[in-house]
Amino acid sequence: MAEKMPQTFANHGRFVAPYHFVAMPILMINLIYRIWRLYERINQGAGRVEAVMAFLLAVAFVIIALFARVFALAAQDRVIRMEEHARWQRVLSAEMFARTGDVTRGQLIALRFCPDAELPAIMAKVLTLELKEPKAIKQAIQNWKP
Repeated sequence: MAEKMPQTFANHGRFVAPYHFVAMPILMINLIYRIWRLYERINQGAGRVEAVMAFLLAVAFVIIALFARVFALAAQDRVIRMEEHARWQRVLSAEMFARTGDVTRGQLIALRFCPDAELPAIMAKVLTLELKEPKAIKQAIQNWKP
């Protein structure tokens, strides 16, 4: 069995080929085609209702695909938030843990990659606003936790 490549800042983003490179392009091409057909039918004066319905269906398909991704990411974010809250309570001092409510969602998700040993130091920088952006937080992590 092939070993997985260790996760790092450089490779932690993920594309799902069937979604990002097949389904979404097909849906976008269909939407563009339906816009063109709607324009064509309006100018011809015939078949407008069918063209409008096909256009609306194409829009609905794109919306469904986008929201399926958004809803999955929102569920993943909630799980990460619960896991991190429990870990922070265990790893951080009581004083620092009491201030974790100031951490934004993006910062929290970035801190998820921080190992326990580095967490107090990086969290201190986040709370003092020395590290604000999720990208900067991820780059500050020395030993990436997948």
